[in-house]
Amino acid sequence: GFTIDIKSFLKPGEKSYTQRCRLFVGNLPTDITEEDFKRLFERYGEPSEVFINRDRGFGFIRLESRTLAEIAKAELDGTILKSRPLRIRFATHGAALTVKNLSPVVSNELLEQAFSQFGPVERAVVVVDDRGRATGKGFVEFAAKPPARKALERCSDGAFLLTTTPRPVVVEPMEQFDDEDGLPEKLMQKTQQYHKEQPPRFAQPGTFEFEYASRWKALDEMEKQQREQVDRNIREAKEKLEAEMEAARHEHQLMLMRQGKIR
Repeated sequence: GFTIDIKSFLKPGEKSYTQRCRLFVGNLPTDITEEDFKRLFERYGEPSEVFINRDRGFGFIRLESRTLAEIAKAELDGTILKSRPLRIRFATHGAALTVKNLSPVVSNELLEQAFSQFGPVERAVVVVDDRGRATGKGFVEFAAKPPARKALERCSDGAFLLTTTPRPVVVEPMEQFDDEDGLPEKLMQKTQQYHKEQPPRFAQPGTFEFEYASRWKALDEMEKQQREQVDRNIREAKEKLEAEMEAARHEHQLMLMRQGKIR
C-alpha cells in the first residue's frame, strides 16, 4: 500500500491532533490487539491516541488532521475484519461550547483569543450565513473538558464582554449531532414495532388516521404561531434595551465632557 503525504492535509491555521480528528471504531473483534488496531490505520499517518475496550468491542484513535480522519472513515467504515463489519464515526467532541450574543465585529481570531484565558482552544468559529454575514452565534472547541467547564461556569456567574458593547455572551454546552451518516437501515433496531410499521402514505380523508393527523397538524401550527409571537416579543425587548443603552451611553459621554469643561 501507499502512504498519504500527511502535510498536505493540514489546512492553513489548523491545529494537529485535535478532538475533531478523533474516530470512534465499533464492532471490533474481541481478540484484536493494539498492533492490529494501529495497523488498520497505519496508512493515515502516526496516531496520537489509541484506546481499545476489547470487552465491549470498540476503540478510539486520533489522527493528525480532520481530512485524514475523514479519508480513514470513508475507506474503513463497513470493511470486514474477522467477519465483522467495522462501524466508524467521528467521536463526540466532549469540550465544545456554543457562544451566543456575538457582536458583528467578533472574528474567529478574537473569539479564540477571548476564550483562551480558560485554557487551550483547538478551534473557534463565528457562524456566518450563506452570504458570509455574522449570525451572532459561534462555537469554541477546547482541547480538554476542565477549561470548557471553567468557561461555562465563569460566563454563567459573571458577564463576559468581548467588545465595547456591554452585552455579555451566552455560553452553553454544544449539542452534538451526526448529520452526515444519519440512521441507515442496517443499524435500525429490528423490534416488534419495526416489523408492524406501515409504508409511507398520505392519510385518506374520512379515516381515523386522517382525523388524528389533522389534529397533530393543528397543534404543530399552534406551536409555530406561539414561537413566532415569543420571537417578536424578544426582538422588540432587545431593540428597546439597545435604544436605552445608546441613550444612556450618549448621556454618560456628555456628562464626562461637562466634567472635563468644569475642570
